[in-house]
Formats: sequence, C-alpha cells, structure tokens
Amino acid sequence: MSSELVLQYLLAGITSGSVYAIVAIGFNIVYSTTGIINFAQGEFVMLGAMTAISLQPFMPLPAAIALAVLITAAVGALVELVFIRRLRRPTVMRMIIVTIGLSILMREAALHIWDERVRSLPYFSGDEISSVRILGAFVSPQVFWLLGLGAASVTLLGLFFRYSLTGRSMRACSANQAAAALVGIDTRRMVTLSFAIAAAIGALAGCAVSPIAQTYYDCGAPLAIKGFTAAVLGGLGRSGSAVAAGLLLGALEAASVIVVPAAYKDAVAVLVLLIILSLRPSGLFGRHDEARLKEY
Repeated sequence: MSSELVLQYLLAGITSGSVYAIVAIGFNIVYSTTGIINFAQGEFVMLGAMTAISLQPFMPLPAAIALAVLITAAVGALVELVFIRRLRRPTVMRMIIVTIGLSILMREAALHIWDERVRSLPYFSGDEISSVRILGAFVSPQVFWLLGLGAASVTLLGLFFRYSLTGRSMRACSANQAAAALVGIDTRRMVTLSFAIAAAIGALAGCAVSPIAQTYYDCGAPLAIKGFTAAVLGGLGRSGSAVAAGLLLGALEAASVIVVPAAYKDAVAVLVLLIILSLRPSGLFGRHDEARLKEY
C-alpha cells in the first residue's frame, strides 16, 4: 500500500475523529454538570443537520445553520424539562434507559418528518473538486471547517467554564449540587442549560460534517456510540482530553481499514470501549476517582 493511500486513510480518520470529539464534548458537558450519560446526544447531531438542510432553501446557509443550532438547543432544553427533571433520584441504569428511549423516540420522529432519504448541506466554501493536496493526499476544504469548529468549541467552552459566572455555577453543580443550591445557585436551571449547550454543540457538528458525510434520520446512533467511546477514552468530564481521544479513535478506525475489511470498521469503537471499561474506567487521561457515575 502506497504512503499516499495510508495518509489518505489517516486524514479520513482525523476527519471522523473530529466529529467523535465534538459529540464527546456534548457528553462531557451534561456529565460534568449532572453526572448523567445522555445517549440521545447523537440524535442532536442528526437533528441539527436535518433542520439546517430543511431551512437552507429559504435563507442563506449561515442563517440556516444558526437557526438550526438554536432550534436543537431548545429541543435539548425541552428534553431535560419534560423527561429528565420529572425523575426523582434515579439510578444510573434508569437514566441510561431513559436517554436511550429518548434517542429512539427522536429517531422515529425524524423518520416521519424527513423519511429515509440521504441529504446533505452544501459545502461551506469551495467544493470537492477544490480539495487541497497534502503530501499526495487530498483533503476537502470542509475538513478544515470541521477542525476549526472543533477547536473553537473547545476553546470557547474552556473560557466559559473557567471565567463566566454561569460556567462556574455549572462547575459547582458538578462538584456538589447540594452545596451549590445552598449558596443560591439554581441547580435545575444549570442542568437545563447543560442540555441546551450540549445539543447546540451536537447540532453544529452535524451541520459541519453534513457536506462530506451522509445525513439521514438514523445517523445519530453510531455517532452516539463513538462519541461516548471517545468521552470514556479521554476520561468523562474532560473535554480537552475528549478531543485527543476522538482523534485517536478516528485514526484507529482508519488504520483498521488497512488490515481488515471496511465492514468491520464500526466494531473498532465497541472494541476500544470494552477494553477501556475493563482495564481503565477512568480513561487514558482521567484520574481513577473520576470513573464513578454521580446520581442526578
């Protein structure tokens, strides 16, 4: 196999890994504030992309994407208000079942709204013909948009959680919800906000990857599995580490195509998840005391 083809596979893995990383960030936002593993996160990616595709014929592409992100964020907040908030001290297993049920519900609703057809947004700039050549491999300009949005998301979220009053309040909820409530923080509002931000991040990722990937009603489920794998690999609650873990997972998938049939590529994420949960539940970059799941 030529070096150019190996590099092409690696760049494709980095592209996929960027999406996994952004989905993992969504998992971490909700987990960091509530201790909840939201398996409906992949459906927010699908919902954002499909909504933008539906809006794009009626308005400029940037406006369609912005409105799709806002709509998806509102859906994320609604999910927490209607389904999550009504639960009283649920167990981790119960929360997993509820969020999986929500993902199925959202997926079936998307099927009725958009049917089974594959759709995509137009390229943000250029097209596939204007791909950039790097050491013999070709990279779509959309990949740079995807990488840039991922880097911007991590940077802005880091600044938000470190320096803003709302971000620090969300971190306080993560550390101890009872203590946060005692000092006047509206913990319920922080939980709702975490779902809305996670949904918005997922929607933005869905819009960015749509021009170079298939977007259809059922595309969120595999992204949720791979995003969760990246979150666990990086250590739950650590968004910066999730980016490195997502890129690593994408590279591993790309490498697997070189040695095994492409049909087995999706099994790589499941295999990595099983190994990490068995050998190091805190993730490659996490501490052992971060491996436990908190109650909501």
